[in-house]
Amino acid sequence: DSFDILGDGVKELLVGRDDGVLEIYNFESADDPVLRYDHAFSESIASIQGGCVGKDGYDEILASTYSGWLTGLTTEPVHREGGSGEELKLSQEMQSKISSLRNELEHLQIKVLQEREKYQQSSQSSTAVSSVPAFSVNDKFTLNKDDASYSLILEVQTAIDNVLVQSDVPIDLLDVDKNSAVVSFSSCDSE
Repeated sequence: DSFDILGDGVKELLVGRDDGVLEIYNFESADDPVLRYDHAFSESIASIQGGCVGKDGYDEILASTYSGWLTGLTTEPVHREGGSGEELKLSQEMQSKISSLRNELEHLQIKVLQEREKYQQSSQSSTAVSSVPAFSVNDKFTLNKDDASYSLILEVQTAIDNVLVQSDVPIDLLDVDKNSAVVSFSSCDSE
């Protein structure tokens, strides 16, 4: 998307990437765009849009991710500084926002406990049936021309415990910054 998030009268380029990185580029000169800000999400960005959503006078960037999360980055200051010995006074609007969020959090915690208890009861009954839920998998296998390697990117809406890669030819696995996997090799039975 293009949007004037910096408020300088020139639209910035908003980029959401498959690897979860959100970038804001500014066109300060006629040459190349300059990276002004970046933020890393834990999953790929499906859509990005700039605009004024939450509070008048404060522009925001909204990004939707692969699993459906909607995240907003705002220009509204979140920290307020007070002088020495001064108490920080919250506006009535901010106090009601905090109270509303606390109530919503308590409601969600109660709901999670109820659902967990309901699941425990149903899984211990004699008529319980176990089934594997169907998950949509977002996968990419792309060639990196610079170092002649392939990148395998897997995204699922649940935690990934194991990934098994089986190959008829010898392969080398390269470590990357975003990788937190523990790799183990085993030989295959030729039959």
